[in-house]
Amino acid sequence: MELKLEVVDVTPPEGCNIIIATSHFIKTVEDVFEALADSCSCIKFGLAFCESSGPRLVRKAGNDEKLVEAAVEMALKIGAGHSLVILMKDAWPVNVLPRLKQLPEIATIHAATANPLKVIVAEFGDGRGILGVIDGGKPLGVEGKEEIKERMEFLRKIGYKHPLPD
Repeated sequence: MELKLEVVDVTPPEGCNIIIATSHFIKTVEDVFEALADSCSCIKFGLAFCESSGPRLVRKAGNDEKLVEAAVEMALKIGAGHSLVILMKDAWPVNVLPRLKQLPEIATIHAATANPLKVIVAEFGDGRGILGVIDGGKPLGVEGKEEIKERMEFLRKIGYKHPLPD
């Protein structure tokens, strides 16, 4: 047998974020559905989970059929056992990650982003697994005073921090 490495391009649909994770149990689909729905009432999402034993099906769920279909397509493209793809819109990963991290079957969260991803997958025999994820580009510099001010203003504009005092 030979070890094969593959880099899989995964780009979330326009206006969506993607979470790539590794989970370990068929119960993942229902538990992740509930965690997402409980985290934010306005969230739209689709998820797909690749079983690694038994019938080895891609299990799916969600409240937006187009996102479910896109998550299934991405899960099949990655094709790694126990991999989980979540596509979401009208919410941010920061809204759902704390709840997802509480699920006992979630083993690893590889990425949570709106960026196109490169998923590094290893294949050996009939098994496939995610080695890691490349998310975004390399740094182009270090923020200065103006960028710090912009960051702080942006976080307040979108409601994640209290307004700055005058």
